[in-house]
Formats: sequence, C-alpha cells, structure tokens
Amino acid sequence: MTPFNDMAKFLSESRIANALTDWTKVYESHVRMFWSSARYEESEKTIYSAVQKRMRIIRIALELGDSDDDPIIVPESVCKGLWFRMGFTGHVNGKYLKSMFSRPYKFLVHCVLHALSHRKGAYDEPSDYIMNIITCLVLNRPYNISQVLFDHMVDNIGGEKYIMYPRFIQMLIDDQVQTFERILLMR
Repeated sequence: MTPFNDMAKFLSESRIANALTDWTKVYESHVRMFWSSARYEESEKTIYSAVQKRMRIIRIALELGDSDDDPIIVPESVCKGLWFRMGFTGHVNGKYLKSMFSRPYKFLVHCVLHALSHRKGAYDEPSDYIMNIITCLVLNRPYNISQVLFDHMVDNIGGEKYIMYPRFIQMLIDDQVQTFERILLMR
C-alpha cells in the first residue's frame, strides 16, 4: 500500500490538489445556464455567461499555481522519457494507455484524467495536454494549466455545447458570487 500512499501524498501536495479534492456542491441548473448562455469575446479573451471567465479567474478559483508565462507545450522527448521512468510498458509511438503504467502511476494518470480532462469518456487514453500536465507535475516544472482549461472551454462554446468541467464551472461561479458579496459588504 505504500506506493499508493506516496502517490496520494504527492497529489495532495501538488499544485492541482485543490482541483482534485475540492468538495464544491455542483448545481446542474447553474452549470447548464453557464454553458447555454456562454459566448466568447476574442478581443477581450473573455468568456461571457452567467459570470465572466477569464484566465485570471480560473487560476484564482482553482488555485493551480500557474502563470501566463508558463508553457503549454512540453517537448515530446521529455514526456516519453518520463513515461518510461514511470513504468510504461507500451510502444513508444503507440497509444498511451493508462493500463500500461506501473500501479502507482496508473493512479496518478487516472486522477489527472478524471479531474482535468475535457472529455465525456475514453478515460484510459491520456491526450497530449494531459501527458504534458503529468510530466510537469512529476518533474515539478511550470505548466499553464489554466490556459489549457480555458482553451477547451472556448472550443466547447464554438461547437456542440456539453456540460464540460461541471465542478470547475461551479467553483468559478461560487468564486464570483463570493467576490460580489464582498463588494456589497464593503459598501
């Protein structure tokens, strides 16, 4: 059990700990309202909806510890080298399946996939940006997770809208409501 305890401790101390463990109560009506009314304003780099969504707000509400200066792309050679150090048993140019990692790292991939992926399903195969996030977490390198989440939210507005990131959306709405309440109390 020690490898899992070590991985759980690693995740609880990582910069995505809040995104993994926050117990925000999600209201489906709030999330549906957000996505049904969402529109993206390119000139302002802002998603307008029930509340405004800018990169800064995502970064603050989810406590991701990243910045605009952090990269969103990691060299493939760095990712592949790390995957093999994590016990990956698949082919280097094949599919990266969660099941091909050693058990503790399989748990890490599982947690990051479920918490940060924009997919509706297919949780066994991490996408490139998930590979980048895991690589940067394990190597303790900077990575702009907020930008990646924001870009996927913008893509969701332009296409067939589905309820993406429901817990994150609720966290953002709650953050905006708290900010509004603080402003009202200051008057």
